[in-house]
Formats: sequence, structure tokens, C-alpha cells
Amino acid sequence: MAFRRRNKSYPFFSQEFLIQNHADIVFSLVIFILIGLMFEATAKTAILFIQPQYNISTPSPEGEVTLYQYGWQDCTTILFYFFITIILHAVVQEYVLDKVNRRLHLSKSKNTKFCESGQLCVFHLVSSVWSFYILITEGYVFHPSTLWENYPHVHLRFQVKFFYLTQLAYWLHALPELYFQKVRKEEIPRQLQYICLYLLHISAAYLLNLSPVGLVLLCLQYLSELGFHIARIFYFTDESHQKMFDLWAVNFVFTRMVTLTLVFLAVGFGLARAENQGLDWDMGNFNTVLIRMPVLLLVSLTQSWLLWKFIRFQLKRWREFRHEQVARKRVAAKQTPRPLKRDSSEWTRALIVRVQDILLQEVYLGLLMCECPPPVGHHENGAIKAENGASPRPKKIKAP
Repeated sequence: MAFRRRNKSYPFFSQEFLIQNHADIVFSLVIFILIGLMFEATAKTAILFIQPQYNISTPSPEGEVTLYQYGWQDCTTILFYFFITIILHAVVQEYVLDKVNRRLHLSKSKNTKFCESGQLCVFHLVSSVWSFYILITEGYVFHPSTLWENYPHVHLRFQVKFFYLTQLAYWLHALPELYFQKVRKEEIPRQLQYICLYLLHISAAYLLNLSPVGLVLLCLQYLSELGFHIARIFYFTDESHQKMFDLWAVNFVFTRMVTLTLVFLAVGFGLARAENQGLDWDMGNFNTVLIRMPVLLLVSLTQSWLLWKFIRFQLKRWREFRHEQVARKRVAAKQTPRPLKRDSSEWTRALIVRVQDILLQEVYLGLLMCECPPPVGHHENGAIKAENGASPRPKKIKAP
């Protein structure tokens, strides 16, 4: 199974060999772990990588229900799905994005951003649908008070815990992908910022037993980011598609306001009024002021920073638009024909030339009049009369 077309072979364990064949190497590790399930001696070890651990069976009116907690063995599960996400990343890149790039003929900078948006668009779409399904099935949408009631939320259903493990695995896999995809040095700090922010917030919600609040916030964030990356993909295909950025701008501001409202409602007011105040590591209770305040501060600073970047981006975009309009007006003004303006010296020279032409015409007519013989007779009332008083004009002979 080859994910990359090999135009040139590189030495084993070299940098280019690792970059070109990293998906095949990881796929071999996944197959090796799956083969371990086939043997009894290695099945218990292999299952640690595949299945979430720390399951507890509890009786309920509907029957026996299996719930999950978190622990150190979750790291092995995250490592396995870390490998899975690298393979899926290579599949999407090779069989979808690279084929589209060959048709679009994008530049290197646009190609990098297009691939980034393509990968994140697929991930945000899957994660937003998945998280919204969990919110409906768990009843968090129709009963918002469950976000802070019955805290701490130590026992999680399988779909909730598996969702958090895969989220951590995906954002961890994004770190080595910066090396595998040969991301430019100018783009690395920007991508590291949002990767670390996602890892920090998801880990805090998972470890502090705030999984319901984290699910709602992740669903809102992924829907907002999905709109942005879809708009950017359409912009790279055709630069005239800019109206989708306006829709994303409205959604972005709405998401920031809803996020801050939910966090202050759930953590600032809901948990503050709960009865179980105190710190208990064994019970997983972190409902203290010393923990609630850093959580509120972290979310508030992050949302404020995102809003500040958004406002700066919009102002920069507005200035560029104004400069483009001014430049277009200047070009249009230069292209319109204007009447030629003459100064006083040009008018004087033109008048002198005109007077000279008139004088030359008068002299020429005078010379012609001198060369012609004058008619015999005298003038009477402006007409020439002969000596006998008759007109010199010949008379017409009447026809008989």
C-alpha cells in the first residue's frame, strides 16, 4: 500500500525517505498491533492500544451500562489513533487534495494553504457532526442545566470518551505533520498557535471532568472553523467568491459571544452554586475558586485574542479595499481624455500666423486684380455702364 508516487528512490532512514514513506511506515505499525490481537499471549497488550480502558459496569433501569473513566493507559489508546490519523491524513492528501491541486495549478503559497484548509475542512465536518450527535443523544441540547449539574462528570459513556481520545490524537498528529508536509517556516508559528490552543482546551475539559461543557464549545468552534475553511477553498478556486467570508465573519462573532456566555453560565454561576465545593482528587472534584478562575480566565483570554485578531484582519482588509478603490479611480481619471489647454504664448503665435495668412491672401488677390484689364465705361449705382449708357452684358436673342 503506497500513499506517495515514487519518482526517485532515497537511501534508507534518510530525511527524504522518512518524509516520502512515513504513511507506509505508520501503516506497518498499525498492522503489527492488529496482528497482536490474533494471539492470546499478545492480545491483552494489543487491546490496550485499540479499546478505551478503565471501564466500569453499573446497573441502571435499562440494564447494565458500561461507563468509562480516564487514566494513564489512555496514552496508549491515543498513540494508536495517532497512527490512524496520520494514515487518514495521507489518504485525503494523496487521493483528494493532490488531484484537485493538479487541476487548479496553484502557486506554492496557495497550495500550502489549500491543503491545510482541505485537511481541516474534512476534520471539522466529521467532528462537528459527531459532537452534535453526542450532544443530542446525551441530552445536553434540550437540557442545558446538565452541563453543570451532577458535577463531577467522572463516568463517561463510550462515545464521549472515544471522542475526546480521537480529538487529542488528531491535534497531536498535527505536530509531526508540519515536518512531513514541509510547511514553510513562515507558516509554522501560526499553525503551532492553534494546535497548542486546541490541545490545551481539550485536555483541560477532559482532565477537569468538564466534558459536557467541552463538547458544546468544540461543536461551536468546529462549525465556525468549517465555514472559514470552506470559504477559503472556494476563494482559491475562484477569487471572486468573497461573500462567504462575510457569512463566516457573522458566524465567527456569534460563536465568540455564545462561547463566553456558556462558559460563564456553566463554570462561573452553575458550578459556583453547586453543593460539592472543594478539591477531591479521588472523586475527581475540582470545583474550587482556584480552579474555576483559571478556567474562566483561559477561555476569556483565548476568545478575546481571537476577536482581536479578527478585528485587525477586517481592518487590514478594509484598508486594502479602500486603496484598491482609490487606485482604480486614479487609473480611470488618467484614461479619460481632457481638452488641451494652451497658454498665452501659444495663442499669440496662433493669432500671428492667422493674421499672416489673411495678409498673404489680400496681397495675392490684389496682384490678380492688377493683371486683369479694367472694363470700359463708368460706374453707376455699383454697376458698370458703357459709354453709350448700355449695359455691357450681352442680350439674349429671343427665339422666333
